Formats: sequence, C-alpha cells, structure tokens
Amino acid sequence: MDPLAARWRRAVSSLKELRLRAAFLRSELLRAEPSSVARALDELCRDAEQASPLARDVLGAVVPVLADPELAERVEELRRIAAEGSLLSLSRLLRRKARRQAARPPSPAIDERRLATSSAGRALTLGERRALARRPTRAAFEALLRDPHPLVIRNLLANPRMTEDDVIRLAARRPASPEVMTEIARHPAWSQRARVRMAIVQNPGAPQEIAVPMVRLLLRPELTQVVAAADVPGVVRAAARELLERRPPVPRGPGGAIEQ
Repeated sequence: MDPLAARWRRAVSSLKELRLRAAFLRSELLRAEPSSVARALDELCRDAEQASPLARDVLGAVVPVLADPELAERVEELRRIAAEGSLLSLSRLLRRKARRQAARPPSPAIDERRLATSSAGRALTLGERRALARRPTRAAFEALLRDPHPLVIRNLLANPRMTEDDVIRLAARRPASPEVMTEIARHPAWSQRARVRMAIVQNPGAPQEIAVPMVRLLLRPELTQVVAAADVPGVVRAAARELLERRPPVPRGPGGAIEQ
C-alpha cells in the first residue's frame, strides 16, 4: 500500500467534518511531492473503481479540491505525471477532451436586470450583493440565485438559509456558468450531495475538469443514467461507461442485489 495513500485513509477516517477533510487534503496536495501525490491518487482511484468505501470517501474529499482554480497548475502537473508514468486510474480521474482552442470564450456581459436591486430600483454593486448573500434571510434569494458573479455565489452557498433544492437549481441552470459551477463543485459540503453531483454531471455546460472527476463518485444507477443521457458530453459519458465496466459484479443474496 502506498504510504501517502494510507496516511490519507487514516486522516479521512478520523475527520468527520467534510470541510476539515477537504482542507487537510488540499494542504497535502500542495505540500507533498507531486510524483508522490500522483501515485497515492492513482492507488485510491484504482481502489475506488473496485467500490472500496474508504477510497471513495477520500476521493469525495479530493474532488472538490481538484475543482479549485487556485490548484489548476498542480492538477495539470498531476495530469502530466499520470500520462508519462502510465498511471491509468489517475489519468481516468483527470481525463479531459483535447481542446482545439486553448482559451475559454469570454463570459458574456452582465445583464443588470438579473441582479438584486435596492428599494429604489438601482442595481446593487458587487460588494452590496456579496453582503446581502451573507445575511441569514431569504428576502433576496431569488435575485441572488440568478447572480452570475462567483463571489456572490460563494457567499450564498455558505448562507445557512441555502437549501439543497436551491443549489440544484444553480447546478442545473442552462446555459451553465462555468464560474458558478466551479463554486458549487469546490464547496466541501454541497458537492457531496448526490443530487447536486448529478445536476452538475448531467449539465452539458459543466466544465469537463469538474464533471469527469465527479463521475468517480457516482453509484451504479447514477452511472447508468449518465451513460443513457444523450445531452451529456461524450467525454463524461465515456468516463461513466468505463467506470461501470470496471465495477465488480453486484453480489446477490436472499434479499436481492446489494448496490455498490
């Protein structure tokens, strides 16, 4: 067993809060030697493909970290190491479709009619909207949920009045905002909700760097649903199909099948 992977398993087992798990693994991904991180992740991905519950728990905390734009260079380095070292399970986790254009198209101009407004009808500034998103009230939630700015969404996701249905509405919105999807995916708690994950994975506008790793956390019925969804990008459906093929057979007992 890889020593770094074993360390992560022990830590995740002892840390019950999702936020603490994600924070620990974020520091590990930045602190440890990239080649060591790659080997540990490859082992965990391989075990998770075989439905290991503990490996899935570790990956559940790693995937939100991988969605953090601040770690983009480290993720790209891990992708390179995986390719050069034939770390196939890690390569599947970090897979992305080759892009003909390196740069993402610029975000459209903000439509102020979608923004929260003051009592006089003035569109609120970014600072005012961020402050409003932190308030423990749902008075302006409808307008804030339409806000395209990721910093507003980040504050909203941390608001105690936010519900799972609210987050699903954000994740399922089309056309998708890559920045908003990233904020949801990197949130250590909301990204663990099965319905939220499915909303992201099934949104054709979700960045593939987010959707493909999230596929690794889906259960068998969810994978089957993704494979059958015609509007899901091919690279995401391929990741789901491949994972289904690698899952061990479902054990059957007197009470019927046991889903993994």
